[in-house]
Amino acid sequence: MRTKLPFIEAWRREEGKRAAVGAAGKGEGEETVKKSKLERGRNGNLVSRTGEGDGPGTKRMRDSFHRVILPLGSDPWLLDNYITASGHIRLGAVFMDLDALAGVISYKHTGDSVMTVTAAVDRITLSRPLLEICDLELSGQVTFATGVEPENEVERNLYELGMRSYEKKKREMGRGLRSKEPDDEESDLIHRLWLKTLDYHDPNTPSLLPNTCTRMSASKIQSVQIMQPQYRNRHNFMIFGGFLLKSTFELAFTCASAISHSRPTFIALDPSTFENPVPVGSVLYVSATLAYCDRVLVGDEEEGRVDKGVDGKGVKTRVQIRVDTKVKNVEHGETKPTGQFNYTFEVDGIVQVLPESYEEFMVYLDARRRSRGRGGVVAGEGGKGVKRLEVEGGRGDGGMKVL
Repeated sequence: MRTKLPFIEAWRREEGKRAAVGAAGKGEGEETVKKSKLERGRNGNLVSRTGEGDGPGTKRMRDSFHRVILPLGSDPWLLDNYITASGHIRLGAVFMDLDALAGVISYKHTGDSVMTVTAAVDRITLSRPLLEICDLELSGQVTFATGVEPENEVERNLYELGMRSYEKKKREMGRGLRSKEPDDEESDLIHRLWLKTLDYHDPNTPSLLPNTCTRMSASKIQSVQIMQPQYRNRHNFMIFGGFLLKSTFELAFTCASAISHSRPTFIALDPSTFENPVPVGSVLYVSATLAYCDRVLVGDEEEGRVDKGVDGKGVKTRVQIRVDTKVKNVEHGETKPTGQFNYTFEVDGIVQVLPESYEEFMVYLDARRRSRGRGGVVAGEGGKGVKRLEVEGGRGDGGMKVL
């Protein structure tokens, strides 16, 4: 979504308000301060004054429907912003557009008088890889929010889907290792992995780490970026959520390719939450780690595929890459976590991961729980010459699904 002001003008206004607050502390500029406070919402954030909405109220779902067509197949100059060096479409750029579309849909539902930011992504699933350059249709509407009244069977199904997604996300939050300790089966798995680790470190045993296996600690890669104003959201002083999706996706892709020595195919992004906003001018730290593979070192057939002595030719492995983000102010005096993202890719060959420390065992178990609790991939639709990417919004939190 476009911002309503150039950054320099927004910055000057904010500096003027800060000066007015300082003057008020000295008994000056009281009227200016009162006016400034009127322009802020209850949570202290600035409220847009360009167009007064009526608030959510009771609204029809179809009123928020929005469609955008990206003519990538017919506009080579536009394609420059979406194409990779290998001739594929950059999914990170598409994720940015999907997040922006979710914002447009949210504001069509709430009006401009409400501040809306991306709070979470329920799930992104790519059921049909984009193997060709073609026009893309992005479309979506609010499906589950306060005041929404479904009017027909299709809308009722969408509303129920949004409600189930919301309830599932709450249940998954309760299954996290912070709230639920490892059970007996998981404790046994940790012990067996620990024994494997001892074998690989003991010079008196014939066990050697397979060349298909990567130590979790060796898989970690990191990027550091200064958050510049061109990445800001429409409220000017925080970073656009779609940019964070793009950054985490591209680092996860790089991590998966470095481990597998092949080009990964994106499968899904698990439910993710933006914990804290990322201010303009801050420093963003992003780290990606191989957390779990469906080809395991120890386990059984129910847990995953256990491979021994296979050359790996013509086989595929699904890997889960965990991306952790944190933000620091430029003076590096304060650090805040900003979100955790779990991407699943399919790669060529056999890939396995070996956790060695207690922290790594917890990362492994968390990813394993996500993998075992994940639903099936939804079948998608496609028209001739046009691929459809649909956004399903839930509670205005930026929930998205790629179909």
